[in-house]
Amino acid sequence: MIPDIEKKTTAAIKEFQNNKLQELMRYLHEKSPFYQRVFEKHDIDYKGIHCLEDLQKIPVTTKDDLQRYNTDFFCVDSSKIIDYVTTSGTTGKPVFFGLTEKDLNRIAYNEAMSLSCSTISDKDLIQLMVTMDRRFIAGLAYYLGARELGAGIIRVGAGVPELQWDSISKFKPTYLIAVPSFLLKMIQFAKDNNIDINASSVKGVVCIGEPLKNQNFEDNTLSKKIKESWDIELYSTYASTEMNTAFAECEYQNGGHQHPELIIIEILDDDNNNVEDGQEGELVITTLGMEAMPLLRFKTGDIVKAHNAPCKCGRNTTRLGPVIGRKEQMIKYKGTTLYPPAMYNLLDDFPDVLSYIIELDKNEIDTDKITIKLFAKNPDENLVKRLKDHFRAKLRVLPYIAFLSEQEVSTLKFPKMSRKPMLFIDKRCIIKK
Repeated sequence: MIPDIEKKTTAAIKEFQNNKLQELMRYLHEKSPFYQRVFEKHDIDYKGIHCLEDLQKIPVTTKDDLQRYNTDFFCVDSSKIIDYVTTSGTTGKPVFFGLTEKDLNRIAYNEAMSLSCSTISDKDLIQLMVTMDRRFIAGLAYYLGARELGAGIIRVGAGVPELQWDSISKFKPTYLIAVPSFLLKMIQFAKDNNIDINASSVKGVVCIGEPLKNQNFEDNTLSKKIKESWDIELYSTYASTEMNTAFAECEYQNGGHQHPELIIIEILDDDNNNVEDGQEGELVITTLGMEAMPLLRFKTGDIVKAHNAPCKCGRNTTRLGPVIGRKEQMIKYKGTTLYPPAMYNLLDDFPDVLSYIIELDKNEIDTDKITIKLFAKNPDENLVKRLKDHFRAKLRVLPYIAFLSEQEVSTLKFPKMSRKPMLFIDKRCIIKK
């Protein structure tokens, strides 16, 4: 089920988005207190924004704007809001979003198209292994999307491998929606309890929250570890609360497809100029069709590459490669620039490393200090040496290694009120007393 607009020519898709952009500008001019101030301050006539190229005339919207003026982004009266969600707050104060009936219908459509993109149909049964509570949008979106698609859904929630396997045994789901690292716990539980995982009903998993591919779209270490034991397909997705839109992989698994009817994307450099084709930059998004809280040129903080060649699946939409890293989490270490996902991939190379979290701080001479706190099967000096040698060879950095108990690492990874695991803690921005 591919929407017609996603099969159109590049020129037709662009013209479609030009028209949608004009509608959005008119809506923001009439309804948004925040953007009304922006347009007035920068002397922007909304009628003068005709096409995607005109976006450069408009200032970007930042996370700081959302945090400082949260309610000013609302374009409807509170009586029209029927659901509230919040961002995770991993890089700052959480922001809340209100959703109208129209917005929930849009989310359902988005997720139905995304699940369909990842080969799921109305004949499938999906086991939902992420939370629907704590104002988390992902679980809600998948539930609404499955209903829109006509697929069945089992709301198991996060964690508890025994319960997950019990549900798989009882209900025979064909697809799971899960954080990929949790699948390793599922595999270990199956081994410990003599469960033949490859005899299960599961054909594939829609994975959220962690990368599965390298930049060349080959499986990364985490993906390889899962597939070594479990013969299933793994589909990457990329989304956020602010976007209210997902970029899902199709069967060819060469990046997440854009839904041009729902979102406009730009890839910008540090000066907010468009990067050259194939170059990495920060993803900036403009949401289409949102009623309560649309965003115009919002800087996501995520560093990505766009791929514009037509896909063999028949879609001509832009595809986004795996997130390279978050701009706020960029590390400058002795002349080397890197992002946490590169370190996750190296740590996943070590079978003895069972759980970890990376902390970034300043040392006594005010340069970046990387500490890896881990729970390991055999925590000895040989493992420390192998880890340091591997990091030095692959990334040209030399981290500090600290061994912790399983509970200590788990406490760091799942702080109070957390809705998803944290693998990276940046202490550079914490004011020290």
